[in-house]
Amino acid sequence: MYPQLLTPEEKLASAKYGLCLPPITVICGSTRFMAEMAEADLRETAAGKVVVKPGCNMKQPHELWADPVEAERIKKALDGLHRAKIRLADEVLVVGSYIGSSTTAEIAYARELGKPVRFTHPEVDPAAEGAQR
Repeated sequence: MYPQLLTPEEKLASAKYGLCLPPITVICGSTRFMAEMAEADLRETAAGKVVVKPGCNMKQPHELWADPVEAERIKKALDGLHRAKIRLADEVLVVGSYIGSSTTAEIAYARELGKPVRFTHPEVDPAAEGAQR
């Protein structure tokens, strides 16, 4: 009998365990809640977790995305980067009292991967009965 090969997800989990890494939390949510994300980052870090979150807010003017064509390229790249953060994380924390289509898609992606998803405002959970958005 041949040994069962590990999936990429199992290899990642094994590597994180072997490195004695603390749990990794990814923060998701609308960038309108950047201040709340910073507070959540502080609390999760104080609880002993490695935290990853959106690194820039494209709703704020910046020379990097001043050109609309470049802004669209960066937006797509950031979406892919955030999905990589979700794959890396052990859990997802959704911050804010509102979720839009991007965050809804990220929640669905995390759940497809079997990641636990927590909410600072559980009433916005798309899976919740009568969810507010």
